[in-house]
Amino acid sequence: MFGDLDLGVAVVAALLTGVVLLVVLRRRGPRRPPCAAGWIPWVGAGLRFGKAPLEFIEQARAQYGPIFTIFAMGNRMTFVTEEEGIDVFLKSKEVNFELAVQYPVYRTASVPKNIFLTLHEKLHMTMKGKMGTFNMYQFMGRLNEEFHEQLEDLGPHGTMDLISLVRCLLYPVTVNVLFKKGLIVSHKRKIEDFYWHFQIYDEGFEYGSQMPEWLLRNWSKSKRWLLALFEESIPDIKAYKPERDDCATLMQAVLDVVEGEADRHSASYALLMLWASLSNAVPITFWTLVFILSHGDIHKTIVEGISSVLGGAGREKITVSEDKLKKLLLIKWCILEAIRLRAPGVITRKVVKPVKILNYTVPSGDLLMLSPFWLHRNPKYFPDPESFRPERWKEANLEKHVFLDGYMAFGGGKFQCPGRVISTWWVSPSRKDDAELNINIGMMFARPQEGQGLLEEPHHQPLTWHLACRRGDVTPTHTRLAHDSHSN
Repeated sequence: MFGDLDLGVAVVAALLTGVVLLVVLRRRGPRRPPCAAGWIPWVGAGLRFGKAPLEFIEQARAQYGPIFTIFAMGNRMTFVTEEEGIDVFLKSKEVNFELAVQYPVYRTASVPKNIFLTLHEKLHMTMKGKMGTFNMYQFMGRLNEEFHEQLEDLGPHGTMDLISLVRCLLYPVTVNVLFKKGLIVSHKRKIEDFYWHFQIYDEGFEYGSQMPEWLLRNWSKSKRWLLALFEESIPDIKAYKPERDDCATLMQAVLDVVEGEADRHSASYALLMLWASLSNAVPITFWTLVFILSHGDIHKTIVEGISSVLGGAGREKITVSEDKLKKLLLIKWCILEAIRLRAPGVITRKVVKPVKILNYTVPSGDLLMLSPFWLHRNPKYFPDPESFRPERWKEANLEKHVFLDGYMAFGGGKFQCPGRVISTWWVSPSRKDDAELNINIGMMFARPQEGQGLLEEPHHQPLTWHLACRRGDVTPTHTRLAHDSHSN
């Protein structure tokens, strides 16, 4: 009995000694950033952080200063908010983008680590080239044709929520242009099934990137449905030839790279590209419309500009070109300003070697985090940051795709978003199509909820849109904004 007691005392003493040594060594070691950790092991500050992450980030910045760490769900996330930390985030060789996103990619699309790390840079270069400035002409004709077809399918009149309208237009347009025309409707499954499964997949993407699939049954089912769709469709996508030109689609260019290295994972990369395109195009378009229609003077100026550049009433089809859109700079400013106000909550890098920022050393293994959402609200870069002011973009050199200082919506560094050039052009034709619709709001207009990021679903937005598509007698200046003061 006494032997067992002595053994227990020895174990406790050893543990206490280890804790003391750990504390002493930490004090003698490099100074780490202040940490919001919570008291629950592994969970840390996860419960508070998960309830309202953007607000929690800003509260931590106010409490701890320009660099701080949040420990949550087993991860150390170190946030940087000022120039020195941002420079390290974008330029340091001690931080790595691919290692930061590899695990979420595996969770959401079943791409193994070795395959992702092998193909990522090749795919990034391929997509960057395919969607670059000199290849824009390949997309403009297809976009014109697809938007006109979708407008015709809407019928002469109808009623739907704004977000549903945007999805109804952009889901088929995006898939037809980037993947293969008729990919969705060529299958026996109804197009509504595709919409339903993609929305579940998109809405649960953040949870799916971190949690086991058995905890997310509906999300997992939709993921498998989409993967099966692409498994079945890959041969047709490869064989597809656009009617009007011989240029390969973006997905065909991606498949050329993937199938040379990892043939079995073609469907996984198709799913990733589907999510990357739709989860950005839809909310960007939605918020751009919301902001424009909530500012009557801006809306009027845009409609008058469209009439001047693209022609007035009585034209069956309006043809949009890159040169014409360059004359409608206010549209592009509105898109960039909407993205600024609804930017991603965070972007990340993995620290591979300890890196010094200000007076702190960030240890290897940390996730270095930057919040475009809050950076875009820094009055140093954006005066009156909460206001929708598209005219601020006069100062940017958009001809050379140089954005305003502090603008981080498309990331930065080596792996900046390859679609940053095409993204604004993609939304512009949908803005043009709005001039062909007489749109009225049938319920009280609600401003976007504070704290909602670009990639977040607009919740409970009380907008009902009445569409009256006019073919021969459309007068763009008739488009008006109205509200019913008795609605909730």
